[in-house]
Amino acid sequence: MSELSLRYGLRADGPADFAVLTGPQTSCPEVAFLIRTADSATALTAYHRLRRETFVTEQGLFNGSDRDDVDDDPRAVVLVATSSDGAVIGGVRLAPVTDGVDLGWWAGSRLVVDVSARNSLGIGKALVRAACAYAESNGVLRFDATVQARHDVVFTRLGWERICDTVVAGTPHVLMRWPIDRVQRLVQSTKAVLSDALTPFDADPNSLGGIGFRGDDGAPVPTTDVIAACDAIVPSMVQRDPEWAGWCAVLVNLNDLSAMGAEPIGLLDAVGAPNSSVLTRVIRGLSRAANQWGVPVLGGHTQVGVPAALSVTALGRTSDPVPAGGGKAGDELRLTADLAGSWRPGYVSQQWDSSSHRTSDELARLGSYVRRARPAAAKDVSMAGLAGTAGMLAEASNAGAILDVAAIPKPPTATMGDWMTCFPGFSMITADRPGRTHLTPTGPAASAVCGELTTEPGVGLRWPDGVITRAVHSTVTGLGTA
Repeated sequence: MSELSLRYGLRADGPADFAVLTGPQTSCPEVAFLIRTADSATALTAYHRLRRETFVTEQGLFNGSDRDDVDDDPRAVVLVATSSDGAVIGGVRLAPVTDGVDLGWWAGSRLVVDVSARNSLGIGKALVRAACAYAESNGVLRFDATVQARHDVVFTRLGWERICDTVVAGTPHVLMRWPIDRVQRLVQSTKAVLSDALTPFDADPNSLGGIGFRGDDGAPVPTTDVIAACDAIVPSMVQRDPEWAGWCAVLVNLNDLSAMGAEPIGLLDAVGAPNSSVLTRVIRGLSRAANQWGVPVLGGHTQVGVPAALSVTALGRTSDPVPAGGGKAGDELRLTADLAGSWRPGYVSQQWDSSSHRTSDELARLGSYVRRARPAAAKDVSMAGLAGTAGMLAEASNAGAILDVAAIPKPPTATMGDWMTCFPGFSMITADRPGRTHLTPTGPAASAVCGELTTEPGVGLRWPDGVITRAVHSTVTGLGTA
């Protein structure tokens, strides 16, 4: 025992020392600072004092005061870094750039750190990261900052993009932009897999909608005037919110028929449920939606004692379907969307419920919009969001797309980032020849030209200052021209 004790640090005459086996005991150092929203007058006053000491007294960038109009904007947000005793030792502000409606274009400014806390704790870098995170989590799609040229390298290392040189208060500055890839990530997670996954169908010319309708919302059934569409609901949603899942299964399939200009004639459902309670609620949602739209459920398949699952096939009729690939470069893009309603409880920023309060007549007018308008191309906005769906329409039309952010119809309570990436209920993106008069009544939906098809693949967002940022960098599905 004594030999083992000497070899492994164990002592027979005292408590065993296991450090040789486990390593030294770890310690949790005290957090030196905390970043939070400045939600009190005291914190804001301390932040403004730091700014004056730094930008007026120390650096001489301003005479007397560095305050400006952004400080008076009620939408502006200040993040502060506080020490363990609660003292404000740094801060940064961020706010929408545009007056009035928030378009999702924000800028960060007035980043400051107390002189006694610089270059040791990384407070400035932490404030920058916190500002980026705050902006993205609050639906911002473009986030700029004008920084002193000597800090260019720091921002670049943090992942910011250098845009151009400029001058502020007689001092060299650099315009920087934080690359927000929210739309691109959504496209990658929902649609980018399609091309490779669907390759086995390429041998049959009638597959995936056939020539001219490849990858469309619905598929023309060969030698008939029937349009078929099929969508499945995410199993977790069926389990979590069965009645809403049933409602949405009808909604998304009828939207697919609507985008093709087809008149619905019936539905087929396939339901799997772990128990009769889930099954009952799914069927209740399906039945209520089918009755509200006036489209019968013709039949289907039902199974209990299995994992939750739900898919619906919709059948419609038209002799002249509207393709998603009927556009061409130069065409105008129009968004027609029902902006009424609110976020579905439990799906805030993900699912906009514009349909559950609508009458049968209102739903019928919305559903017949594409059939009455007869645009060159149409697609309903679904999993890929507005920008991603515009990219899918453009891809099918052998084109790219530009969306004018300021012209996009949007509910006032939704951020642009959320609206651009959510499932918006009823929302159609259409393409038509420029200058064509639009006289088609849209029912309860708002409608506006909000972009155009271009020759450059992908989707760009055009901002009020003329700058175009890339939301989708290339094709969405990889399926190519319809």
